[in-house]
Amino acid sequence: MSAPDLDPDLLKAFLAVARHRSFTRAAETLHRTQSAVSVQIRRLEERLDTRLFHRTRAGVTPTAAGKELLGYASRILDLNAEAVGALRARKAEAVIRLGVMDDYGTLVIPPLLARFAQNNPQVRVDVETGLTATMPARLGDAYDLVIAMHPEGCGNGELLRRDQAVWAAAASYSTKPHDTLPVALYPPGCLFRQWAADALDAAGRPWRLAFVSRTLAAVEAIAVQGLAVTVVKAGTLSSRLRILPTCDGLPPLPAADIRLHRARNLSRPATLLADHLQRGISEPATLS
Repeated sequence: MSAPDLDPDLLKAFLAVARHRSFTRAAETLHRTQSAVSVQIRRLEERLDTRLFHRTRAGVTPTAAGKELLGYASRILDLNAEAVGALRARKAEAVIRLGVMDDYGTLVIPPLLARFAQNNPQVRVDVETGLTATMPARLGDAYDLVIAMHPEGCGNGELLRRDQAVWAAAASYSTKPHDTLPVALYPPGCLFRQWAADALDAAGRPWRLAFVSRTLAAVEAIAVQGLAVTVVKAGTLSSRLRILPTCDGLPPLPAADIRLHRARNLSRPATLLADHLQRGISEPATLS
């Protein structure tokens, strides 16, 4: 035989009667008629197959079973309220999908997101880092906002800043013009990889692809150990690396535009984040 269900509405009526020791006053607090509350108590007693109240001229008092039910009823209703509140809060939570280059996702974006989160705790930002060449085309489907790198003067979106691509290596690294240059770069599709290869080939400089990774941390770690040179933005240059001057026999590289792309019909939270990122990235930043 299955256990009877404890209807929250019946438990609310039970608690109201128990607290006020009166069907009349319980009905007033519940905004119901006295007869309706009496019916609810009778249904609860039938489901539990036990009497819950002693009814006398002096008032209504819980039976032993009624006293035992009091604690359970309160806990059931509290848990019910907690579950409803949690699910409503989750439903109200705004989710913003942001795509961004790995170096910005590592160095520039985190402090900006931390400040945004302090003022917008109900907003969740899901961040994906990687090559941004194809991200703007997926706005609306995969992303709400994309911060992408473009060749100077190219690309749609809002220009946030212009940054120079530079050769970088460890402080101890040295190279000679005729040596085969070991280079640490990103996979195909990365502008820096394309620019580095085109510039070295055009200059007739021997080179080899010594290391390939999708992550800034891995590429930088190889360069820091003096195993290869790499290409970075001057504005996000790590303190562990130095810019290699053109006098080292390395060809100059193009400049990059950093642009913000917004999906159509953005929600208000996404618009607030976009404006926050626009201000934060357009302002000069100090990177450690």
